[in-house]
Amino acid sequence: MKKIIYSDQSGKSYTKSEFIRYFEAKVFRTIRKYGMFDKGDKIVVAMSGGKDSVATAHILNQIISKRGEQLEALLIDEGIPGYRDITIKDAKKFCKDEGIKLTIASPKKEFKFTLTQALNKLSKNPCNMCGTLRRYLLNLYAKKLNATKVATGHNLDDEAQTVLMNQYKGNVQLSAKLGPVTGVTEHKKFIRRIKPLYFMTEKEVAIYTTLKGFQVIYTECPKARDSFRSTVRDQINDLENNYPGIKNGIINSFLEMLPRLRKELAPKSKIRECESCQEPAAKKICSMCELLGEYRQAK
Repeated sequence: MKKIIYSDQSGKSYTKSEFIRYFEAKVFRTIRKYGMFDKGDKIVVAMSGGKDSVATAHILNQIISKRGEQLEALLIDEGIPGYRDITIKDAKKFCKDEGIKLTIASPKKEFKFTLTQALNKLSKNPCNMCGTLRRYLLNLYAKKLNATKVATGHNLDDEAQTVLMNQYKGNVQLSAKLGPVTGVTEHKKFIRRIKPLYFMTEKEVAIYTTLKGFQVIYTECPKARDSFRSTVRDQINDLENNYPGIKNGIINSFLEMLPRLRKELAPKSKIRECESCQEPAAKKICSMCELLGEYRQAK
């Protein structure tokens, strides 16, 4: 008798080998459908050592290695004791086993402070500050690695949460930057993001990495436990439990309106260069330089 390990919303059941084939085939279809790879692209994976980035890197490595090329990964060490040090250890082991070249960047090395040190000085939302640091360093070091695209591990749950968060906060214009391939406008200094796991649920990613035997931790960042995102995540999960298909419904509806959203906002979404660091910015001084200024002025 077959051992069933997963059943999808349609009621179809999967054994271990069937689920792995289903998962990988769906990711491959997403990559093809949205043209995530162009000829001559150099893909760098945004690595954390968690389940999503590990699943993304493993599947992309299957594609890149067939080209006779070596996949590269970039990890941002924000400096979160008891969490990031563990995921870095897992990331190093995974990349060594997979033959992936791993580069580690950090605010400590680049700016002489860690996220924890900055939080001790400034009264700011941890997730917002971490996002500013990570986005800036990802783009900066991706360019140093000559990347043309950065692959992130964002899954369907992540995207559904972000869409609703933007709605709740009245920041619908920010959603124009979302989607399987991000960005409203292109800029020579901004490396576009791709999301191969876009249509995979968080549960499916967890099952996949467990079945593949990858060494990853399944706990969230301690700084994010009381965040707005965690509240929205719990809300969506409750809805999904009572009304299966809610997450897919959010994303499918969002993708229907995304082209119109981008068309309307494109003229207003011009990427400029920060007057301080010359990196891509939405305003005269980028968020990273603003943060640096506040940190240096704080006692």
